[in-house]
Amino acid sequence: MRTPEQLVAHLRDLKAKYGFQTHKLKGGVFHPRYELECFLAMAEAFPEDKYRYDPNAALSVEESIRFAKQIEHVNNDYFEDPTWGLNGMRQVREKIGIPTATNTVVVNFEQLSANVLNPAVDVILLDTTFWGGIRPCIKAAGVCETFQLGVSVHSSGELGIQLATMLHLGAVLPNLSFAADAHYHQLEDDIIKGGKFQYRDGKIRVPDGVGLGVELDEDKLKEYAELYRELGNYTYDKDPHRPDWFPVVPNERWADPAASF
Repeated sequence: MRTPEQLVAHLRDLKAKYGFQTHKLKGGVFHPRYELECFLAMAEAFPEDKYRYDPNAALSVEESIRFAKQIEHVNNDYFEDPTWGLNGMRQVREKIGIPTATNTVVVNFEQLSANVLNPAVDVILLDTTFWGGIRPCIKAAGVCETFQLGVSVHSSGELGIQLATMLHLGAVLPNLSFAADAHYHQLEDDIIKGGKFQYRDGKIRVPDGVGLGVELDEDKLKEYAELYRELGNYTYDKDPHRPDWFPVVPNERWADPAASF
């Protein structure tokens, strides 16, 4: 999605297919002015829905404040990781009228305690991968409830097994007041038996089988393991238009324990 028109068309399609009423623009790619135009186009097209902007901490403190001032009239859930670090987020939070959120600078209990003592983030985005499982997330949510911090559920592009952990987590958090993040609808297939989870009115039913309620499809697992060997690693941190910009080159001196430094 590269233009405001494409984003609005995609939003309309997602609402029709899945029933979503909360939308997040992942930014930090184009100039902030252009991403602002895109974000406002979405909000204007569906003003009754809720919105989140996440530039992946790519903005400076000053850019973050300028951006937030221009979207304060939108029905924002929160302003996610506009800049990096607790200190940067704290400076932004003090000067804007939108709750801040993070899945990057508060991902363990030491950071959570620092945020409780000197708040920089209003909403903690819990992720069963980042926090080490369902139980630590439930514990963190309890701390957040005690100190009146909001919680939401973050998505890191998970397949069905991890999604099942997120669904179980969301189902047992009494203080979950935001819609959970999801990348799942962007997947073509899954490695769990029975195929992908299905959405209904923007929701996915919590699996109720043994354990997490899902089982591996061994044939699918072998199929995608072979595809991984063919295509290589996930290209999340690489630019397909500049394949050498972030090279993954083995560090021979580091790999050889006998090498001197």
